[in-house]
Amino acid sequence: MIPIFVTGVGTGVGKTLVSAILVEALQADYWKPVQAGFDGGTDSEWVRKNITNPNSFVHPELFRLTMAASPHIAARKDRVSITVEDICKALPSTSRNLIVEGAGGLLVPFNETEFNTQLIKALNAKLILVSRNYLGSINHSLLTARVCKEEGLDVMGWIFNDQYLDYETEIVKWSGYPSLGSIPHCDRPDKDFVKEQASLSVTRLKS
Repeated sequence: MIPIFVTGVGTGVGKTLVSAILVEALQADYWKPVQAGFDGGTDSEWVRKNITNPNSFVHPELFRLTMAASPHIAARKDRVSITVEDICKALPSTSRNLIVEGAGGLLVPFNETEFNTQLIKALNAKLILVSRNYLGSINHSLLTARVCKEEGLDVMGWIFNDQYLDYETEIVKWSGYPSLGSIPHCDRPDKDFVKEQASLSVTRLKS
């Protein structure tokens, strides 16, 4: 089992929604090892609430940090230590595909020296990049793609969320990574939306 790691070009770009759609499309398991902040509920709870297939399992977080902040800051406040080794040792065992949702983007730190990039490589994971179409997302997306290339990460491609002009085509062209799907804007995505998009949007993953 090779994990599929979902990361974004920034915060609030729709990683959890995309993860839920991937879980539903592939009937995969879901794991978010590090949850920073949960006043409004956790991402794991949202995914569990909004998938409908009977096979997927949402694995509990390894770290549930109280502060909605970068994991290294939230961990410091909670007086816990996060290491890539700890996360890798806790990787769930499953016979299904495993969708691993990262905390933030590629260069979000867990501690003073380790970032999401180290975790992705340590897990030997395939990587899906989530970009939400907004003014400025070309820059953020291409910076993310550059880090992927510099770090030698195994990128499957992009999943785009929302619509803004023709950014998707340009990001695909300039990054060299393919589009795996495009999710339309939805003010309040729910289980019906997740199920619909699982059947319509992520076609390349299921082929």
